[in-house]
Order: sequence, then structure tokens, then C-alpha cells
Amino acid sequence: MKTMKKLLALALVLASVLTLTACGSKKVTLKILDTEYAIEDYAIAIAKENTDLLDKVNAALATLTANGTKDAIVNKYISGEAHDLTFQANAEGKPELHMATNAQFPPYEFYEDNKIVGIDAEFAAAIADELDMKLVIDDMEFEAIITAVQTGKADMGMAGMTVNETRLQSVNFSDSYATGIQVIIVPEDSPIKTVDDLLDSNAKYIAGVQKMTTGDLYLSDSYENGGITEARVSQFDNGSTAIQALLTGKVDCVVIDNEPAKAYVAANNK
Repeated sequence: MKTMKKLLALALVLASVLTLTACGSKKVTLKILDTEYAIEDYAIAIAKENTDLLDKVNAALATLTANGTKDAIVNKYISGEAHDLTFQANAEGKPELHMATNAQFPPYEFYEDNKIVGIDAEFAAAIADELDMKLVIDDMEFEAIITAVQTGKADMGMAGMTVNETRLQSVNFSDSYATGIQVIIVPEDSPIKTVDDLLDSNAKYIAGVQKMTTGDLYLSDSYENGGITEARVSQFDNGSTAIQALLTGKVDCVVIDNEPAKAYVAANNK
């Protein structure tokens, strides 16, 4: 567990992101609310016309789940349990499998030593091995991933991506490979104690989200259905900048997946 915390801290802690930049400013301690915002399934986005790849990916997912590879990868990044599995050892010269992602979502995808690593990156490598292909990871803005898959720029999108009706209009999704829990990060002394406090139509709290992520979509649904207003949602390009906005008081909370939330909070509070 200590090794895992150090790994995540190394990937996340940039002084300009997870600390207050003003000289002499008091450090802000963060916490995750006990109440969950939503629970969703994560899956792999694939172009609607590419049913052959969808079938192959689902078959690979079934194999990797049955033989324990999926659990080994997840445990490595969430509980710190090491594994000795090797992926893409003989991939050179094979057909390329392009995966679109946004490498700002630890522990699913993040940079370590200038390389994209994480649950999604390693799982995609295992899938590529099953398909006898070479994995190529293309890092881009989260909101560009669906378009990249639709247009054929990428073969699949894998970025802790939730299956929902809006996305299903544009792409197909594989079988689920993980469960994402949306949570709320607040400063330790925040008056926001529950999800209801944030969504109260009489409240004025501003929530930070990464654009087009599940947290963003859920809050959009909320203000479209008479809950939180659109003016109370601030969108950011990635989770790191949303956290920086929270630390500097520009937003009152951040809605994000539970695993990245734990990583950001641990890195900030260390």
C-alpha cells in the first residue's frame, strides 16, 4: 500500500497543481464525502460500424477476466499488489491497435517516467496481446475521445469511460471491465456534508468537474431537471486543474471518480 501511495504521489504531485501557489498561503486539507454521488460501469468505446473489433474485444475481456489477469491489473494499481505479468513483449511489427485516452485520470491512466501507465493502459496492452496486435496509446482531451473513435483516428477509447445513453448514440461499448463510483471532494472544513447539500436548489456552492466526464454529465442532468443551476458548474480540461481550482477557492467541491479522488486527496494531504 505504501508503494502504491508513493507511485500515485509521484504521478500526481506537481507543485503548481496540488498546492496553493500564493506565498505564505495556508495549506488546504481535502477529504472525500462519505456519501456517493453515483455508481456506473466503465467500458471500452468502439465505433458502431466496427462490430468485428467489438466482438474480439469482448472475447478478450472474457478471457482476461476468467484467467485472473484483469483482477491482477486492478489490484496492482488500487491495492498495490505487485504482479509478474508481462504484456506486449513481442508486439513489434504487428498490426497497431490505437487506444484514445486522457492520461490525467489516475489510477486508470497517468504518466510515469514519460510513459502512460495505469489500469486502462495495462489492460489495453493485455487485450492487444489477445488480439495479436501492438498497442499504441494516443493521449488527447477527454471530450475528443468519442470523436476520435467515430472518425477512425482511434480504434477504441479507454479512459475510465462510463456507459450512458448520450455516448451510446455515437459509439458502441464493450462489456464492462470496472465499476466507477462518483464522489465529491471538499476542503476539510467545508459546509458541504452530503450530496444533497450540493444539489440543494437554494444553495450557491460551485462544483468543479472535468469536461464531458461522468461527473459533468450527472451535474448537467441535474440542472436540466431543476436541481443545481448551470452557473454552479465549472468545467476544466482535466482533474488536476479542477483540484487546483478547489485549493484556490474558485470552486467549492470537485465531483470525480472515487479512485482518482483518493489519489488526488492523498497527494495533496501528504
